[in-house]
Amino acid sequence: MHTGTYARLIKFLHDELSLSKDSIAIAQRSFEKNPGSFPMILWQYGLVTLEQLDRIFDWLDSSPNTSNS
Repeated sequence: MHTGTYARLIKFLHDELSLSKDSIAIAQRSFEKNPGSFPMILWQYGLVTLEQLDRIFDWLDSSPNTSNS
């Protein structure tokens, strides 16, 4: 995921899904240790529901410059 997309995703999580900065930080630490799918990490830690996970993937699909790198 490009840096710009990642930053916009963090803003989306905070502003649109009302995730706390602490919750996002937990997922970020795990993502840094074991890079993978950041949205899946959020779900695995119980920080988002399946419905929110769907919204995240929909947002990523519609976001410009989305990449798996």
